[in-house]
Amino acid sequence: MRPFLRASGVTRRQYLNDIKKEVFRKSIHICSAALPFLLRYAYAPVLVALATVVVLYSLSELCRLHGKPVPLVSAVTAAAARKRDENKFVLGPVTLACGIIATALLWKPLPASIGIYALAFGDGLASLSGKLFGRVRIPLTQGKTAAGSLTCFAAIFVAVFAVTGDSALALVIASAGMFIELLPLKDLDNIVIPVVLGGLAQFIGAE
Repeated sequence: MRPFLRASGVTRRQYLNDIKKEVFRKSIHICSAALPFLLRYAYAPVLVALATVVVLYSLSELCRLHGKPVPLVSAVTAAAARKRDENKFVLGPVTLACGIIATALLWKPLPASIGIYALAFGDGLASLSGKLFGRVRIPLTQGKTAAGSLTCFAAIFVAVFAVTGDSALALVIASAGMFIELLPLKDLDNIVIPVVLGGLAQFIGAE
């Protein structure tokens, strides 16, 4: 039986609200899958745009924390913020953009694309799957679930195989991505996943 069917009252409402927030947050992750295509045709402008977004978002967060919310930006942040982010600077969008920028700067186009796709689909779908279907929790991972980890593996494998046609490479990258996703990195996984997996793909020889 799914968790939301077992829950009732406030617990059930809170669970459904968490799911809505997770869908909203992870839809942003998944949209980042468009960036490798954009980087191919407008490399410098895309990186400048991402850096500008980081600066403007950070300023809006500082304003929000000082009681001066920025229209639309602060509302979107509040809609996506998790409980652990309440009354704090919400780092997710910053680490997401910084992870993509670092990956694009460090690695060749194909390995960088692999890292970004792993972030977009692997990390993007793992948390949502875990919340919806996760019943078996993995010890020592701060609540990570088997469903989320398997979804992460499958999503990265399919994404890497789709762009390379190399099943062995896809297996290695997906396995590494699943391991990283299990680590209690919180928002830092937005940086670690694309940078490490992009670097691993380049080291293995993805061209």
